[in-house]
Amino acid sequence: MGLNATRIAVIGAGIGGLAVAQALARRGADVTVLEQAAEIAEVGAGLQISPNGAAVLDALGLGAGLRARAVAAQAVQLCDYRGGEVLRLDLREAGQGGYHFLHRADLIELLADGARAAGVRIRLLQRVAGVTGGARPRVDLANGARFDADIVIGADGLHSVVRPVLNGLAAPAFTGQVAWRALIPNTQDRGREVRVHMGPMRHVVSYPLRGGQILNLVAVQERAAWTAESWSQTDDPNALRAAFADFGPEVRAMLAAVDVVHLWGLFRHPVARVWQGGGLAILGDAAHPTLPFMAQGACLALEDAWVLAASLDDAGDMAGGLARYQALRESRARRVVAAATGNAWKYHLSFPPLRWAAHTALRAGGRLAPEAMIRQFDWIYRYDAIDAAARAGKAG
Repeated sequence: MGLNATRIAVIGAGIGGLAVAQALARRGADVTVLEQAAEIAEVGAGLQISPNGAAVLDALGLGAGLRARAVAAQAVQLCDYRGGEVLRLDLREAGQGGYHFLHRADLIELLADGARAAGVRIRLLQRVAGVTGGARPRVDLANGARFDADIVIGADGLHSVVRPVLNGLAAPAFTGQVAWRALIPNTQDRGREVRVHMGPMRHVVSYPLRGGQILNLVAVQERAAWTAESWSQTDDPNALRAAFADFGPEVRAMLAAVDVVHLWGLFRHPVARVWQGGGLAILGDAAHPTLPFMAQGACLALEDAWVLAASLDDAGDMAGGLARYQALRESRARRVVAAATGNAWKYHLSFPPLRWAAHTALRAGGRLAPEAMIRQFDWIYRYDAIDAAARAGKAG
């Protein structure tokens, strides 16, 4: 249909919102991002960008910026909670370049600069009160103003105002897991690898950021008590240290350096049944919130952004483009979300004989078939959203 002069409102200036805004503006659309915060900022810490996400950033012309800001990953290491190595996979030897560790704030800055350069208007302090779909979708703002558009895209996360308009309300379920996140100085001179310390009902993930100057920590614990689903909730660092007091000296040393820590509950949300309709669309966490155990939240949002923009540009009409977007994205998102949901238990084995057997199998796999162990997730990390969208466009 072509997007010249198509008026598009994007709700949310996060990863998915800024990426889709730029992708649409580069195709000629008139794009405005509505963000409720007073500034473009990100309170989160680190994230991992695997090749499927990096491919989208490359297609947006942001690849050089990614590589300038990120730490290029070289290896994955799994360790027993007491410290012994279970498995180490060298990503370079397996030809698996293209994995990056990046601070969320640095990615947001990169995407915001790219969006502005493409002509996107980013309006801050715009809290959305509601949206209405139809022939002329509308965004109603809390200050009483109204924004009309041809298409309204909800890139507004877990608490999306657009998702319930398309799907109704859905109650998330607490997984029985909580996560702490923190940043500490990299005094241990950790290299360019992600390290996972696996223990009974708990695990700790760590990797370097910002030129290796700091370490990003994510610690997950199974517990019965409910914890609020909020990234901004702080906790006492001593509570974190107490939860992992029986871990080995490396983990204890990292946790001893924590001054500020955030705690949030991990919730399982259903993937939305309806992603689009009446000139409305949702992407990223608004459509398919995922648990962090495959490190794919940001990458899925980037994939969504590219495919939505390409589908609208290639289709003969707006409704057809939106329908093509959901058709291309829904099954993949459901599969990745399911993989992430089922992955945590592998790090949390409590029964000693079972943990020993599992770790022995990992060690054997690492010695005998390391490339096969990496390649088992190629369907996630080597997926090419740009190619998928292009093939769909050619097929009509």
